[in-house]
Amino acid sequence: MNAVLPSAEPTYRPMTEADLPAVLAIEREAYPFPWTLGNFRDCLNSGYRCEVVEQGGELVGYSVLASGAGEGHILNCCVAPSSQGRGIGRQLMQRLMASAKEYGIATLFLEVRPSNRRAIDLYEHLGFEPVGLRRGYYPAAQGREDALVMRRAL
Repeated sequence: MNAVLPSAEPTYRPMTEADLPAVLAIEREAYPFPWTLGNFRDCLNSGYRCEVVEQGGELVGYSVLASGAGEGHILNCCVAPSSQGRGIGRQLMQRLMASAKEYGIATLFLEVRPSNRRAIDLYEHLGFEPVGLRRGYYPAAQGREDALVMRRAL
């Protein structure tokens, strides 16, 4: 991935099938246990709210939101490592929260690795609170890692 000029304004739009190679490249760069092409295709085909963010003409992040029965579940929200630290992740999350209201969602949930302190700090700053733990939820180098479940009322 090329470094993106931080001065370029990020733009947001719905994710399409054509975006999947770039989304997968970011996913693989950002996570040791990335989602598969099938995971992203299933989200698109299921009608989940899938969005990408571009900056300087390059795709630098994406998010996936599932909803039902007044609840939303943030399944994935990721910014390319080369573009992190510029507020894009915060903007993606704020957009997810704003769009959730449009979908009639009253409460948002997400899971995060307890070892991902940077993400937890962002989520807490945005008003998410820890509400539970899913044991052995994530694959890890040494077996499995728990997931911290967080919630935010809208």
